[in-house]
Amino acid sequence: MIKLIVLDVDGCLTDGKIIYSQDSESKNFNVKDGLGITSWIRLGLEVAIITGRKSKVVERRANELGIKYLYQGVKNKEKVLKELVENLGIKFYEVSTIGDDLNDYKMLNMVGRSFTPNDGMDEIKSIVNTVLSKNGGDGAVREMIDILVDENDLHEKFLSLWV
Repeated sequence: MIKLIVLDVDGCLTDGKIIYSQDSESKNFNVKDGLGITSWIRLGLEVAIITGRKSKVVERRANELGIKYLYQGVKNKEKVLKELVENLGIKFYEVSTIGDDLNDYKMLNMVGRSFTPNDGMDEIKSIVNTVLSKNGGDGAVREMIDILVDENDLHEKFLSLWV
């Protein structure tokens, strides 16, 4: 049973594009990903973001979705993941993660279930359990969550949150 999903941001929760204006940064998030994430949390399961960049926009989105575990500006994702797993008292086989580029490589190899968006790097596609049909920022995280919901026999419970 997957108890924790770990999300990369740029290239997974977003399309990887970063738009700078003189005073701000913007990113596009997919609302379907958001509904999937909040539903996962409402099922009593955990979500974490571990990302290499630091952004107020990501902090705002995490707060909006109720994500308790937010780690930004991370250079060593596997170290942060090890500490989180230990603090939550779970096993690596109870963790699933999504990543799209080389800085996610080691983290993806540590977990029980790994995913990459369809536009993830070839080196990442070669090591994950599932290459999703959706691109990053285009519902890839929701697709991952839907797969995990089905694999963990949570479909009826998931639906009952909304219907």
